[in-house]
Amino acid sequence: MDGWWSLGGALFLLIATLLTLYFYKINWIKDLRLEGNGKKVLANHLDSKKRKLGKLPPVYPNGWFALLESYQLGKKEVKHVAALGQNFAIYRTDNGTVRILDAYCPHLGANMAEGGRVKGDCLECPFHGWQFRGSDGQCAYIPYADKIPHIAKTKTWKCCEANEIIFVWYHAEGLQPHWEPQTISQVSTRAWRYRGRNEFLINCHIQEVAENGADLAHLSAVHGPPIFSSKVTNYLSSFARHSWSNVNWTPHNSYLEFQESEDTGSKKPDGENLRHRAYMTLRHRLILFEKFKVMHLDVDVQQVGPGYVELMMHTPLGSMCIFQTVTPMEPLLQKVTHVMYSPRYLAPYASMLFLGECLMFERDVAIWNRKKFEKQPLLVKEDKSILAYRRWYAQFYSQHSLSYHSAMRSLQW
Repeated sequence: MDGWWSLGGALFLLIATLLTLYFYKINWIKDLRLEGNGKKVLANHLDSKKRKLGKLPPVYPNGWFALLESYQLGKKEVKHVAALGQNFAIYRTDNGTVRILDAYCPHLGANMAEGGRVKGDCLECPFHGWQFRGSDGQCAYIPYADKIPHIAKTKTWKCCEANEIIFVWYHAEGLQPHWEPQTISQVSTRAWRYRGRNEFLINCHIQEVAENGADLAHLSAVHGPPIFSSKVTNYLSSFARHSWSNVNWTPHNSYLEFQESEDTGSKKPDGENLRHRAYMTLRHRLILFEKFKVMHLDVDVQQVGPGYVELMMHTPLGSMCIFQTVTPMEPLLQKVTHVMYSPRYLAPYASMLFLGECLMFERDVAIWNRKKFEKQPLLVKEDKSILAYRRWYAQFYSQHSLSYHSAMRSLQW
């Protein structure tokens, strides 16, 4: 049996590697995105208008959200991003520091991210040349005025860079951040290299994307059939399927209690400061002919706040990671990206796994684009992790978090 397993596994890996190299050659894996497919995005958007929305939670949770990837913003470059009901002017100074200001100049409303210039720590408005400091938003220079009014100031946004991603802090009450996304050492030291990215525009509520992690039962139903087109799947499903086991979703405080029970001598860390985290584990196997198990993959997932997920994947050949970001571009329009990193020697294998992840994720997207949000879902006891997830996610809403209808009114002139 071991010989047959080795032969079957080796043959599968050979075929998968050849397919991966083919797709890699035509640059499909390097940048898999749906944003450029205008017809598909428009069709999904129109379909979403026909469905029932349900009683939605607030549409913009409090937390850190990705606006750009680091490579997209060079020194002395400024970009405009509309997200979270805001318009951001994001720029990088000469020394590499990222700053974020409100995009609209308080003088006469010009968009400073469209044609604005970076001058030291300041962003210069293209309309009249007013310059605003990125550190505090104060106007530092007006080319034709002898005196600068003390009220000449624009809003600044807290930002940070981690894992080659630029994040902004959003909070409906204006509170300061008490946590930040942390950089993975293998990425910061470049021990792991970039292997590809994808980008999706999804018509759903932001809470529903991460809820998949706690919806354990959907794994077999949605992600059990093999990763091929639907026409081929019906034929292949008779001898190949994906198996998901050891699945568990746990909020941080429950995770601490479990760790303590496993190691009674360990000191309990400060759970209050890490309650924005939740954890998931799962084990993947590809079952061939109901006999051979190949594609061994153990995944440790950390949900960090409402819109950022780190997936650490452990294989017999080594480990790698995927960073998932979810950013509300509009109340029910999410931009989701996945960026993969791996050691250099795992590049072909990592690209193959990334292709599989992209195709699996598309199955979820097809459901999110058309589903209704159920505020009080009909659940069985095996769905208890969904309720735990919703209780955990509720911490990211506060008194003045915008409702769907309020957010939509703010988008309409």
